[in-house]
Amino acid sequence: MLLTIDVGNTNITLGAYLDDELQFVSLLATDRARTRDQYAIELYDIFRLHKINPNAFEGAVISSVVPELSAEISRAVAFIINKNPLMLAPGVKTGLNIMTDNPAQVGADLIAGAVGAMNLYPLPCIVVDLGTATKVSIIDKNGSFLGCTIAPGVAVSLEALSSRTSQLPRISYDSPTHSIGKNTVESMQAGVVFGTAAMIDGICDKIEQELGQKVKTFVATGGLSKDIVRNCRHEMIYNGELLLYGLKIIYYRNIKK
Repeated sequence: MLLTIDVGNTNITLGAYLDDELQFVSLLATDRARTRDQYAIELYDIFRLHKINPNAFEGAVISSVVPELSAEISRAVAFIINKNPLMLAPGVKTGLNIMTDNPAQVGADLIAGAVGAMNLYPLPCIVVDLGTATKVSIIDKNGSFLGCTIAPGVAVSLEALSSRTSQLPRISYDSPTHSIGKNTVESMQAGVVFGTAAMIDGICDKIEQELGQKVKTFVATGGLSKDIVRNCRHEMIYNGELLLYGLKIIYYRNIKK
């Protein structure tokens, strides 16, 4: 069994693969103040919840965009499963040709998502990842990562609205049914959700124009993507476990079965 972990700015996503079958997916809140022992306890409790013996894991692989937590979580994983995890970092074999100015600066989450997409879907492919930030990446027909766009995420946008204005309240995220809001909460939700969907459509159109050819696959992942991309003009494939799948591919590129 393989443990896959994606450490994001808001959530930490864990998945366990038995061969190609995903056994479970769990979420932890990203807390930069937690220690190795605190994360180890949470990992142990999750394994117990899913009736999995930590000794059943042959290894683990981690992607992280939170540098201050990377070492703590790596140590926690090593402590619980008694094996050092593979950390997705420069020098790790991914099979992805990164065509940016500085490949070492590309986020581990973007790499994991791109590897997952290129091994699952026809290329060229656009990956839309809606988390703390809204990221739109392009993988060309040759499997090269050309780059991405990054914009504030839905939750960040809502937080900015409420914190930087006097009369707009803090609201919970909910998918609106109408673009014309009849009250303040509906209006904020409509603006963020439909505005994000329209932005994604516009970016996808612009990428296709710059690429000079039609994109064959549009795939969406991330915590809020399912509700957002259903409002896009482009036909989006939703894959909530795309990054975990990409991490599995990367692990076995580096560690022989």
